[in-house]
Amino acid sequence: MTAMQPTDTMIFWAAATAVYLLAGVIKGVVGLGLPTVSMGLLALWMSPAQAAALLIVPSLVTNIWQTGPRATFMPVLKRIGGMQVGVVAGTLGGALWLGVPAGAWATVALGVALIVYAVWGLTGRQLHVTDAQARWVGPLVGIVTGLVTAVTGVFAVPAVPYLQALGFQRDSLIQAMGISFTTSTVVLAIGLAGNGGYPMSVIGGSVAMLAPAIGGMVLGTWLRKRLSVAVFRRCFLIGLALLGLYMAVRAAGA
Repeated sequence: MTAMQPTDTMIFWAAATAVYLLAGVIKGVVGLGLPTVSMGLLALWMSPAQAAALLIVPSLVTNIWQTGPRATFMPVLKRIGGMQVGVVAGTLGGALWLGVPAGAWATVALGVALIVYAVWGLTGRQLHVTDAQARWVGPLVGIVTGLVTAVTGVFAVPAVPYLQALGFQRDSLIQAMGISFTTSTVVLAIGLAGNGGYPMSVIGGSVAMLAPAIGGMVLGTWLRKRLSVAVFRRCFLIGLALLGLYMAVRAAGA
């Protein structure tokens, strides 16, 4: 990051803290969205590569938290193992081929990814993938998810629609998303480090964002018991689509 005046630094970190608090609340309510929201909002005033670097620690810790309980971990992992292999290959391949997220093209790609994710969520459509189909569909979905992750830092597309298509029950679906997002976070960190996009100086800031992210998750979990998740999720997705459209149009015209 470029050098900033003390006042600018305070504003920078205060805004980043607010973003992770909001992203944590959304993850606590609907079970996902922390990388999507944080990347989308942070990219409004910093490069996608910087935003992705700040994402690593809060995303990793909150996603590991989401991989429990241990009793069902291995059965769930077995069903999505092929996809995880694809995620690793796609993310590392994308990082080597395309480099770290940077420039207007990466912001446009992130904006488009947000729009696609939001529109898919708003349709409410449910795909269905059998276990036999999952043997070849899973790795392909993983590779595409990995490429999207390498370019944008967003893990959800097309991973989440695919996991829902496998027919997991609610708790198992949340666990499957936690496993997949954990894989993406770890491999993204490796990809960023391999391309020089994750300097050691960023680690402190990434660790600092863990507190608001967890605080937001706790608050979101509390709100989930008192709000209509369906209404909240609809508003969240509409806002995400508008944010993605704004980012794509602004970056394309830059």
